[in-house]
Amino acid sequence: MNARQHESHQDLLTHVEAAKAPRANLDAIIVPNGRQSAYLEQAIAAAKRLDAHLLLLCSMRANASSAALVAKREGVRVTAIDVDELPAGVVPGFATDKLLRPGRFHRPVDTSLKRNLGLLIASLAGWQRILFLDDDIKLPDPGDLTAAAGLLAGYPVVGLANAGMPDNSVVCHALRDVGTAQDTFIGGGAMAVGESAFSSFFPNIYNEDWFFLLDGLRLRPSAVTGTAFQYDYDPYNDDRRARGEELGDTLAEGVFGLLDNGLGLADADERYWAEFLPDRRRIISTTIDRVRASDIEPAQRARMVFALKAAIGRSHLITPELCVGYLRAWQTDCVRWRKHIRELRRDHRGALGIEGAVATLGIGHITQPGIDGQISTGSRPRSASLRRGARV
Repeated sequence: MNARQHESHQDLLTHVEAAKAPRANLDAIIVPNGRQSAYLEQAIAAAKRLDAHLLLLCSMRANASSAALVAKREGVRVTAIDVDELPAGVVPGFATDKLLRPGRFHRPVDTSLKRNLGLLIASLAGWQRILFLDDDIKLPDPGDLTAAAGLLAGYPVVGLANAGMPDNSVVCHALRDVGTAQDTFIGGGAMAVGESAFSSFFPNIYNEDWFFLLDGLRLRPSAVTGTAFQYDYDPYNDDRRARGEELGDTLAEGVFGLLDNGLGLADADERYWAEFLPDRRRIISTTIDRVRASDIEPAQRARMVFALKAAIGRSHLITPELCVGYLRAWQTDCVRWRKHIRELRRDHRGALGIEGAVATLGIGHITQPGIDGQISTGSRPRSASLRRGARV
């Protein structure tokens, strides 16, 4: 078995020119919002142009009241939620979280939680075509979104091609920076999702969007069209980034390498990982040597080496048993998520609309319908976000 990391997985995707794609409307644009309201400009403009509902899932530097106010000023239909105030159990607990939480591989981030919440709301609301859009993405032509939505008739997931800062791991950025060929893939930063894929979920691990594309055994039919730009960022500014990415990057690259070769998750056994892991570490150590020998500016070179050492240090904690155990736990979670979605739909038959969906889930929220300019507040009236919303 050829157990190695590949430089590209683009052959797994169907590439369609936006100008030749069928067109359809999006029901909603869902933003896992962690930055200040100024970063919502692209999402608000797209929602306004396409007359799509804007669902803002806020935490960190974002909050529901200020996010809703910015959208209100543009006349956009918006629902904003402070994710830190979610009732317990809205999103089910996962075996993968339980596996990683006690050790060094736990990631204290909430992007996956937000996207999973978006899927639950979309499922209950009766939406059929949604777009996940990160708040650090620029859309040069929002019309590309209708092309992506149109392709959902034939593909459960359609990503926009990233023409900006490559959305890669620290290791893959370093490979590119020393002159090695390194491609990108579609990701949750700009991804249209059809109703048939709401039964998939985002695990809390780096490359969670790659796992979302899988149905538990193989890759869902996936396409790419149009263009999005990832804003620039510094991948080497914090060695914790490299440590936090390593397990997810290893697992995703290993699984997608199998898919490239016409194999599947059944082939990702301990023997496979026993071959793949040394090759991954060889790639990182070779890249460290190439960075040191490069003409990259000395301070940048030192930061790159420091980050790559953090990655290989974390890699040495990854065992074939952990890889197999994680994938088994993830497959258990796939079944649990599908059951959760199925039970929600069974207990609440029919499309509830956005207000009905968030009320059913017991989520505090702020809604601006985009008609009369009045902001309404949803359930859990004692929550801090709703008190703030009432003053907008």
